[in-house]
Amino acid sequence: SWYQEVSKLKAKFESLQRSQRHLLGEDLGPLSVKELQQLERQLESALSQARQRKTQIMLDQMEELRKKERHLGEINKQLKAKLEAEGASFRAIQGSWESEAGIGGNAFSMHPSQSSAMDCEPTLQIGYHHLVQPEAALPRSSGGENNFMLGWVL
Repeated sequence: SWYQEVSKLKAKFESLQRSQRHLLGEDLGPLSVKELQQLERQLESALSQARQRKTQIMLDQMEELRKKERHLGEINKQLKAKLEAEGASFRAIQGSWESEAGIGGNAFSMHPSQSSAMDCEPTLQIGYHHLVQPEAALPRSSGGENNFMLGWVL
């Protein structure tokens, strides 16, 4: 009984190896036309299943990307609304600063180029920076002084 079981398993193993070689296109010479047609149908069926699986995976990935796109769109809308709200409050504060500067001659007034820059993209601007050419900022001396800070002093 044990010997018969081993013989059956050995025959099954050899059959599977032969079938694998046929599916890989090896040892096709001894096959009849009918066997070749059956092998062709098996290969076409396997190819069709592989294509269907690939298509399903791609459709699933596309759906996940669409979900991610919708989620990011919602986050973008929220951030845009928050930015607009903060921009409105900034413009209100800026308006009060400008009105106070007009009354009291406050030194915190905004330069026109800074005001227009605030309407576009949020940036960090500290103080009033006027572009000064390094040559025009301070007269150069012929001595061995360090001119590292040229252009900083107005």
